[in-house]
Amino acid sequence: MVQSKAIDVDGYLTEVPEERRGALTKVRQLCREELTGFDEVMAYGMPAYERDGACEIAFASQKQYVSIYLMRSDVREAFEERLAEQDMGKGCLRFRTSASIDFDLLRDLLKATAIRPGKIC
Repeated sequence: MVQSKAIDVDGYLTEVPEERRGALTKVRQLCREELTGFDEVMAYGMPAYERDGACEIAFASQKQYVSIYLMRSDVREAFEERLAEQDMGKGCLRFRTSASIDFDLLRDLLKATAIRPGKIC
């Protein structure tokens, strides 16, 4: 998906391929459940979750995968062992198919992010 011009997450979700919409809706639901006190915004053409104006989590439907952006290095370091088994870039967790999304891992990452603010990379 090229960078979305949607003005809100509802609009974004209507643009994603139908085969990913359910999984991305579930990602959004987990973010809303676990990231209490965060603002849901569109940033850089993708849904993002900010606390005190700083983006800590985002997700996107890319051409070849679904990506979860983890902007907190302390959270990535705390989950280093579990993330080692995943397709992980510097701050981007990639899932090749919607069915491969590890929602348990995602929930744990979101909970760890929500506990307290941390340094954004």
